[in-house]
Amino acid sequence: MLNKNYKELAEDLNTKFPEALILVDEPMKGHTTFRIGGPADIYIEPDYASIIPLIKYLKEQDVQFMVIGNGSNLLVSDDGIDGVVISLGKNSDAITISGDTMVVEAGAMLSSVANAAANAGLTGLEFASGIPGSIGGAVYMNAGAYGGEMKDIIESALILTDDLETKVMTPDDLHMSYRHSSLMEDGGYVLSAVIKLDKGNEEEIKARIDDIRQQRISKQPLNFPSAGSTFKRPEGYFAGKLIDDTGLRGYSVGDAQVSEKHCGFVVNKGNAKAADVLQLMKDVDAKVFDKFGVHLSPEVRIVGRNIH
Repeated sequence: MLNKNYKELAEDLNTKFPEALILVDEPMKGHTTFRIGGPADIYIEPDYASIIPLIKYLKEQDVQFMVIGNGSNLLVSDDGIDGVVISLGKNSDAITISGDTMVVEAGAMLSSVANAAANAGLTGLEFASGIPGSIGGAVYMNAGAYGGEMKDIIESALILTDDLETKVMTPDDLHMSYRHSSLMEDGGYVLSAVIKLDKGNEEEIKARIDDIRQQRISKQPLNFPSAGSTFKRPEGYFAGKLIDDTGLRGYSVGDAQVSEKHCGFVVNKGNAKAADVLQLMKDVDAKVFDKFGVHLSPEVRIVGRNIH
């Protein structure tokens, strides 16, 4: 819990970090692609130079906080989030290209980075062009799609540890594996990443990006809010197929629904609550396990007050 009234804390933060966007009692449904979530006591979008001083200040004040990216893999409790949410987004999204190397701040969107790479005639990042997340979040969870993963293309990442040390870490240092990095257990925050790509043909790269975009449009329920793939892929199986083969296509709890277009996605048909999504996920896991003996683990990150 906050060690002082959060409105007073917000005033302090506004004074110390005047470049940051600071909002009080901010509904998180406006900051997640699921369009679900109650209020954060304080929501902050800092500029890149303020990230480390801000985190240091919050730690010194013993204030609870969490860092998010684009909110594209996040399910936030209906009761909201205690303390401060730091969102690394448009104020920390610089992209620098030198030869076949890109240096990218954590808030940069993967689609923007992939397009910048394509415009520079650099190949290897096309797989990420349709992932609706930021570089920071993508490194944190080793995001991937269409046969590629972040660990394949990042040379290193600049990490702020929980002890407020900055470290340059490689994918091996981060133990990056399927939808996982050691940051999930050890804590720490991605500040930026160095991406190493190959020279390629700009037209071919852009054609590949367009092909991936068309595949996403044809196969994924982009017309409804979601957090992307809801469950991790069980070893030897595909979550979507297991769910479909269990007869759960279109299964709903409130306005949360197993997508009729792609069973690997849970979508928000209108005014879904986090509680609806969580109950649906539990139901789906139980029914799939009952039929196939396989448990489904969440790929979506579940956070907030009174979350079960």
